[in-house]
Amino acid sequence: MRHFALPLLAASSLVLVGLAQAARRPQYGGTLHTAIQTAPVSLDPAVLVQLDSVTSRNLSSLLFDTLVTMDDLGRIRPALALTWQGEPGSQRWQFRLRRGVAFDDGSLLTPSAVAASLRAANPTWTIYALDDSITIELNSANPSLAAELTLPKNSIVKRLPGKISGTGPFRVSDWQPGKKLVVAANEDYWRGRPFVNSAEIALGTSARDQLMLLELGKADLIEIAPEQARRTAMEGRRVSESAPLGLVALVFTHQQPSSEDQKLLDALALSIDRASIKTVLLQGEGDPAGGILPNWMTGYEFLFPTEFNMQAAQQRRAEVPYAPAWTLSYDPSDSLGRLIAERVALNVKDAGMTLRPISTGSGDLRLVRTALASPNPEVALAAVTASLGLPQPALTANNPEELYQSENALLQSHRIIPLFHLPVNYGLSTAVRNWGERRTGAWDLSDIWLATEKP
Repeated sequence: MRHFALPLLAASSLVLVGLAQAARRPQYGGTLHTAIQTAPVSLDPAVLVQLDSVTSRNLSSLLFDTLVTMDDLGRIRPALALTWQGEPGSQRWQFRLRRGVAFDDGSLLTPSAVAASLRAANPTWTIYALDDSITIELNSANPSLAAELTLPKNSIVKRLPGKISGTGPFRVSDWQPGKKLVVAANEDYWRGRPFVNSAEIALGTSARDQLMLLELGKADLIEIAPEQARRTAMEGRRVSESAPLGLVALVFTHQQPSSEDQKLLDALALSIDRASIKTVLLQGEGDPAGGILPNWMTGYEFLFPTEFNMQAAQQRRAEVPYAPAWTLSYDPSDSLGRLIAERVALNVKDAGMTLRPISTGSGDLRLVRTALASPNPEVALAAVTASLGLPQPALTANNPEELYQSENALLQSHRIIPLFHLPVNYGLSTAVRNWGERRTGAWDLSDIWLATEKP
């Protein structure tokens, strides 16, 4: 009996080990169900760039590729381009293309197609198509061009009347603008077929409805608002968090603040109790921001003050004989933005100023929430200032000192008061495997797989 039991036990152990290994082994098949709050009406990257940068990147990366990509450490990696080189002066660049890549309509990727796509996105660039490469000529030096080419707007797209094609890991299976997007795995993808057969994305789904879908097992991947992340995790749900790359800030809408405006804006900045807002409204999430770019990206943000000093705010306010009543506009669909605007208005009142939150029209200041477009600090600063209507930084080299001076000049202009840097959070079902904790909060649905087949 003993001699029989030992072999049986050994065989059972081998079976269990085999099952455990099989559970960890990537599996092909299944449909990934996800939902997002935005409701795009076009899949063209030229239109998607009007959305926040994270959503734009997530949707674009399903269908399209860029010439190069960027990893979480900000290093440029090959994609549709195998090699690249900038000439001295950084005004002329050459990119040698990968061979054998096809668009989802079956046509081959050619230098002419790449050049046409990039010209449409960047009309001021001069682009030449060569035998196996393209050359880009710029009007001025841009040492960060390779990093800029990783942005969604520079996705390589073949545009035909009523149709767009890409070289990405998925192709469109069902598209209902503003409602639903279904993508199917691209069997001929140059990096290898995605593990999941398809992904179904419900568009325009509220945060509350997304959470309900996850609880009911009808969604595998959802967005989680920063202020809900900690509670969601404490309730036992799986939450993924990016680095703090979402910027919450106040933007002064007057083009040239007067000397008196500058003093009042100084008083406003000193009166904001960021620590209290973080504890109460953000439920402990995010980092108080003194700079436009987060410290993990630059290493110098700690030099910009975030202090709450009501006495100094009152003294600064007293230097102005008359303080006009300002308005602070916020997005009416952004419940967190409204709460932050109301709390800022209360803080400012204690400093002897009047700031009235409004949900319609353009205020003297506006509360903005935007995601930084890139982990590359030069590209991120240029993109965020352009989107907020602020002066463009003069960056001629990848130089930390020049970057600091450019950002400091923007802050000293009194056009922007940073408040917080927030992470991007996702809720995941237990079926999702190989989910990477991306610093940028970007999806990479081509690498994930599902532990069990969805019904």
